[in-house]
Amino acid sequence: MWPELFSDYTFRLVVGGSALIGGVSGALGCFAYLRKQSLVGDVVSHASLLGIVGAFCLSYLIAGVGNKSLLVLIPGAIFIGVLALLLTKLITQTTRIKEDAGLGLILAIFFGTGLTLLKWIQGKNSPIQGHAGLEDYLFGMAAAMTLDDLWMILILGGSAMLLLTLFWSRLKVLTFDAEYARSLGLPVHGLELLILCLMVVGIVIGLQIVGVILMTSMLIAPASAARQWTRHLNAMVCLAGLIGGCGAGLGAALSAIIDRMPTGPVIIIILTSFFLLSLFFSPERGLLIRKKSNVVY
Repeated sequence: MWPELFSDYTFRLVVGGSALIGGVSGALGCFAYLRKQSLVGDVVSHASLLGIVGAFCLSYLIAGVGNKSLLVLIPGAIFIGVLALLLTKLITQTTRIKEDAGLGLILAIFFGTGLTLLKWIQGKNSPIQGHAGLEDYLFGMAAAMTLDDLWMILILGGSAMLLLTLFWSRLKVLTFDAEYARSLGLPVHGLELLILCLMVVGIVIGLQIVGVILMTSMLIAPASAARQWTRHLNAMVCLAGLIGGCGAGLGAALSAIIDRMPTGPVIIIILTSFFLLSLFFSPERGLLIRKKSNVVY
């Protein structure tokens, strides 16, 4: 069975693309985890639905036909994701609304608007045609991945990891001590915007395989698992990328083998399993290890 599967072009494309997305999202998710911005991932992923549907409608207005290529939809998702975060900062800085409330407010507004627009273009009286398949972005549809999609993911993911490498030392200081970074004269606001943009990229490239509902788990679960095994950021990012890539690739492969098994939920279940194993069995921080060390003989 396995030799036949690996000889299949679509299988290799989906598994390879899923592993690539999982690796990038897992590595970038470490910064969301350490900065306690897990809700940011939830906001971006849900808000991205509005960007996807909006980009589809815009392509219809320009070309007379809706385009569902990631080359069209991903830029829209990135734009709306960044806009959602900037609006959240504006709300929290100019009002008495706290950050978590602001994030929840923006999530509800953008996701609700995206769902409303999606339902409208799917209605019988909608003038926009060719919308079939847009609802797959709610829970993901990895089997629809094409070679052009993979190149788009590779370019965005590779660019994000390149920027992470170039600004590594500055982002590391900012992540652990923003006040110290400011005292060193580092452009804190610019670096914070860079981190947010990197997280947005890490989220939107995974929407096709796990969807807007589950994407935040793909961002946080590998980072949470990796944190149980190490205290060093370098090792944590590498390990989170490895866990994310292996979990996503394995989930995509299992969904191809087992009939009627959705790719996105399978990937999240596997990543969650990695986290639970790490939570209980990791050295020093593992719950079982700590319980045994407290036993008095």
